[in-house]
Amino acid sequence: MTNLCVNVQVRKYKAIAEQKQKNGTEETGNTDEDDLQNGLDHHILDLQRDANRQISDLKFKLVKSEQEVTALEQNIIRLEGQVSRYKTSAEAAEKVEDELKVEKRKLQRELRSALDRIDELEASNSHLTKRLEKMKANRSALLAQQ
Repeated sequence: MTNLCVNVQVRKYKAIAEQKQKNGTEETGNTDEDDLQNGLDHHILDLQRDANRQISDLKFKLVKSEQEVTALEQNIIRLEGQVSRYKTSAEAAEKVEDELKVEKRKLQRELRSALDRIDELEASNSHLTKRLEKMKANRSALLAQQ
């Protein structure tokens, strides 16, 4: 903003100086106008130096900003690579998880089947044990009758 104001002032003073030269109002014997012109030149030079300094500062800031942008772009590339690796890893983990779920369901089915078979065998064993006890009792009764 100040750079714009400085440029406007410089143009204004240059226009005044040029206008005076065109009008021929500068006379070699007029020291007041010479002093004014010298003061005006110094003021213009000061304004020009200030404008140049501001331009240098802005150029430096531009270079620094461009370096920051480059660093940020490199960070983006690095982070995108990490995201890609993490995504691949997550997909592989999900695949393994799905396979483990399938295996778990299969094992649970087999466990239920085995538990059902155990129940059946225990029931059969109990039934056979009762029959054996009955047979032994009948045999003992028969032997006792004889």
